[in-house]
Amino acid sequence: MWRIWWETSGGRIAGVAAGLLFGIIYLICGFWDMLFCALLIGIGYWIGKHKDERRGPLFPWERLTEWASDRWPWSR
Repeated sequence: MWRIWWETSGGRIAGVAAGLLFGIIYLICGFWDMLFCALLIGIGYWIGKHKDERRGPLFPWERLTEWASDRWPWSR
């Protein structure tokens, strides 16, 4: 059961765990920073879900470099 769960949602689990770890470390510094903790957990979940669904890279680096080389031809 755990193996199937890990294979289907491993990225989300790892993302939430990393976000929770960094959130707890950040929370030690103050109570009102819980919103930032929730943001870290949400970002970790989003990145993990992106990995689980195998959508490709988070940032389209090829399109960005192509755009930059078209905009500034001297940077090629």
